Amino acid sequence: MSIVPHESRVAVLLDCDNVNPEIVDHALLMAAQFGRVVVRRGYGNHSTLTKRWQETLVRQAFTPCLQYQYAAGKNTADIALALDALEAMFDERADTFCLVTSDSDFAYLCRKLRERGATVCIVGEAKTPEALRNACDQFFEWQPAESNAPCDESPAPAPKDSHGKVEAPKPLPKRRPRFLVDAVSLLADGTTDGEVVLGTLGHYLKRTDPSFSPNAYGHSGLLNMIRTYDLLTASQAPGGHWLVKLAPQIESADV
Repeated sequence: MSIVPHESRVAVLLDCDNVNPEIVDHALLMAAQFGRVVVRRGYGNHSTLTKRWQETLVRQAFTPCLQYQYAAGKNTADIALALDALEAMFDERADTFCLVTSDSDFAYLCRKLRERGATVCIVGEAKTPEALRNACDQFFEWQPAESNAPCDESPAPAPKDSHGKVEAPKPLPKRRPRFLVDAVSLLADGTTDGEVVLGTLGHYLKRTDPSFSPNAYGHSGLLNMIRTYDLLTASQAPGGHWLVKLAPQIESADV
């Protein structure tokens, strides 16, 4: 009987009144490296959640937590987020928390969660004050202009015959999406040898995109897919498992 290793349970909590909806995709990528995302909630008032946040919360399967403002200037959504985070920790539904906010008011919540043994990361914008950055275990800054566009993932137009009819589908071309390089860079960062186990990489890719499959990019498996990249290398460890790391960059010689 195989023993399933412990997997951290991650809660991603969005402060929708404070950040841009475009930050969510990046936040989920950062959160997935810590474990399985089991709680997804977005907090905001009626004005916030009925505007541009609605599409994002629906698309990324977040539970909207609507909080009415009982008095002008009172942000009840922040209190609801903090209480739900503590409840999730005490109920042992989550042991890792990803707070998506740039509001320094959450610095105290970060400290209380960490005092109880929880891991806390913050995904915020450049405006995030140091008080909040220093209160968590790890801070990830989101830049609005950043792009996760693939290296060569533009779909080719469907081929047609001389009569203008679409031809029968051919085998998918082998493509090399950029996000695979970014995933290896993220997971290998801080490791001793700059390597990530192939199985760990596969689990991470599935967490970030449950529909991910190498077949969709024209490859028979993840290892074969990695071998097509100039920016990645794979090697087999003595135990038989495969390790992936960024390929060393060749520096141009001084003339």
